[in-house]
Amino acid sequence: MTYFEDPPEELTPIEKEALVRVQMLGSGRASRQEIEDTKLWGRQSSAHAEALARASLLWDQLGPAGHNFLKRRGEAVLPGLRSEPRLSRRVILGGAVAASAAAYLAVWPPLALWPSLRDAVADYRTAAGEQRRITIDNGITVTLNTGTSVNARSDDSDLDRIEILTGEAVIATQTASRKHVRVIVGDGEISAQQAHFNVRHEPRGTCVTCLEGELRVERHASSVMLRGGQQVDYVALGLGMPVSADPVEVTAWQQGLLIFHDTPLDRVVGEINRYRSGRVVVTNAELGRRLVNGRFRIDNVDGILAMFQQIFAAKATHLPGGIVLLS
Repeated sequence: MTYFEDPPEELTPIEKEALVRVQMLGSGRASRQEIEDTKLWGRQSSAHAEALARASLLWDQLGPAGHNFLKRRGEAVLPGLRSEPRLSRRVILGGAVAASAAAYLAVWPPLALWPSLRDAVADYRTAAGEQRRITIDNGITVTLNTGTSVNARSDDSDLDRIEILTGEAVIATQTASRKHVRVIVGDGEISAQQAHFNVRHEPRGTCVTCLEGELRVERHASSVMLRGGQQVDYVALGLGMPVSADPVEVTAWQQGLLIFHDTPLDRVVGEINRYRSGRVVVTNAELGRRLVNGRFRIDNVDGILAMFQQIFAAKATHLPGGIVLLS
C-alpha cells in the first residue's frame, strides 16, 4: 500500500489547497458561507481559479484522465471529458476565468461533492454517511439514506407531496390515514395510500421497490402497479416491467449494512463511494471485474477497502482529498 501524507510533488501549493477545499465541500457538511468562501478563494487569481476547476473536474471524471493529470502537470484541463460545460485552459487563462470557474462550480458540482443550488435549498438533506428520519403530517415517515435531498409538503387536501431530488429513501404511510402520498422522482411519480416502499434516484435512473402494501409508478404515459416484494426501474429508455426483489436486501442500509451477491468490484466500490467523503476508483479493469460476496458494515467502509486489498492483492494509492486509486 502506498500512502501520500502530502500531495505528490507535481502539485503546487495552490493546487494542494484546491484539493483540500474540494474535500471539505465534498463532506456535505459545508455551510453556505464555506461554499461562498471557496468561490471567493477561486477568484483571487487565474492560478486559483484553474486549480479549483481542475480539482473539481478531476474528481468529476477521476479515472485515466484524472490519473494523467497528476502525472502530466501543465496539459489541457483533463482532456477527453464529456461534452457538458467545462473549462478549457484557454478559457481559464482568459479574463473571464473567475466568473467561469464560479459558474461551473455552482451549476455542476463534481459528483455532487457539494450541494447543487437545488439541493442547497431542499427541505431536508443528508451528508455522506448520514441517515435521517423525518415525519410528515398524517403519520407519513421518510427515512433518508446517505447523500439524499428531499422536499416535502403536507396540506389540508387529500394528498401529501414529496419530491426526491437525489439519493435514496424509505417512505411509509400510516395504515389509518385516508390521505394519499405522491412522490415525485425525476420524470416519474409514485402514488400510494397504504404502502411501505424504497426509492433510489441517481443520474443513471430510478429504482422503486414496494416493501409492503400496494403502489402505482407512473412515467409519462406508462404506469405499473407494484405489490410487496416487487421492484421496477425507469431510465431514459422508459419504464421497465416489475420484477421480484428481496426487501431485506434492498433496505439493508437501514440496519447499517451493505449486501453483495456476485457483484463486480467496480459496482461495489461505486456503492462504497456513497458512504464516504472523497472518491475510490478502480484503475485496473480486470480487478474491477472480480466478484464480491458478503455483508459489510457501512460505518467501516475504509476497513472494507483494506480487506479488498488483502483478498485481491490490490494496491491502494492514497491521494489528497480522500482520493484512493485501487490497482
